[in-house]
Amino acid sequence: MEVKDSNGNILSDGDSVTVIKDLKVRGSSDVIKRGTMVKNIRLTDDPAEIDCRVNKTAMVLRTEFVKKA
Repeated sequence: MEVKDSNGNILSDGDSVTVIKDLKVRGSSDVIKRGTMVKNIRLTDDPAEIDCRVNKTAMVLRTEFVKKA
């Protein structure tokens, strides 16, 4: 299974990615700003999602909104 970012680059466990769009956090008033660096991602069973920690909060991001750093 290949997991690709918004530019088509292949992602793997432990990579760092950058958010390419302001994202509202569901169930909260927080916003993940464009340009936020997310380090040490983990791949999931779904090739369109990654697990990560943003500002010490665990969450799942869609790969269409990140690019490999």
